[in-house]
Amino acid sequence: MIRVVLVDDQPLLRSGFRALLDLEDDIEVVAEAGDGREGLALVRELLPDIALIDVQMPVMDGIEATRHIAADPALAGVRVVILTNYGFDEYVFDALRAGATGFLVKDIVPEDFLHAVRVAARGDALLAPSITRKLINRYVAQPLDTGARTGLEELTNREREAVTLVAQGLSNDQIADRMVISPMTAKTHINRSMTKLHARDRAQLVILAYESGLVVPRNDA
Repeated sequence: MIRVVLVDDQPLLRSGFRALLDLEDDIEVVAEAGDGREGLALVRELLPDIALIDVQMPVMDGIEATRHIAADPALAGVRVVILTNYGFDEYVFDALRAGATGFLVKDIVPEDFLHAVRVAARGDALLAPSITRKLINRYVAQPLDTGARTGLEELTNREREAVTLVAQGLSNDQIADRMVISPMTAKTHINRSMTKLHARDRAQLVILAYESGLVVPRNDA
């Protein structure tokens, strides 16, 4: 059972999301909140698998709530998925850096919404290739963060290759095909890379790949 805490300051939207999630046999909404502070308290109390958090809310916004969740070792098993009206924007980028697993636009098709919740629950980042390109564009004009290089020397050649492919938006199966290995081996390379680079999840791994210079964006990306 995937346990979800839903945090959004719009009651009508919360009701709609809850109704959709509660129809599924493998998903349970365990609590709702109307602002980030209340949502953070519920996440700490209930330890859900997924926290669906609106990016813009009163009292405490979704980015700050995400930051608190990601920084708390007791909440390491909680995956934060940001809800937004605006698609990929500065808020979403900040949320990914704060520790969010990914993001969903609120007008998403119901089937895709449910699929995304399940993807996040199993630990995969919600970063489609189009979103990865937006991340790449962001880094084209940005100097490298030399502090992000820590841990790169510990990666094996195969781990570096796997991280590079993750940063291109490829799934585990696609990475396995590209590297001519099994999906389980690909997942192992990625998990070991996240450990060595102190990345919370794949979204953080993508950001670190560009910040460290392991993956160099092209100007035509």
